[in-house]
Amino acid sequence: MTTVHLGDMKPGASGIVSEITVGDTAESIVVAERLREMGFGEGLSLEVRHDSLFGRDPMAVKVGGMLVALRRKEARQILVSIKTEKAA
Repeated sequence: MTTVHLGDMKPGASGIVSEITVGDTAESIVVAERLREMGFGEGLSLEVRHDSLFGRDPMAVKVGGMLVALRRKEARQILVSIKTEKAA
């Protein structure tokens, strides 16, 4: 398993939420709380559905049966575990 930031994932990628990070700023704390309220929680599976046509913001993410739009800056607070395939 590899861990990446949700904000760095491309459409079609999927994984499991491993952590919602909280920085040392008030804004980061508020964003982390809001992400949890929106349904992002550790252990939930998610899939990046698509990016905006211009600038890749916002991105659409399916989590827990919901489709949620997020700014990439906010999505980078979510760490996602993804399966990596072994080379044959």
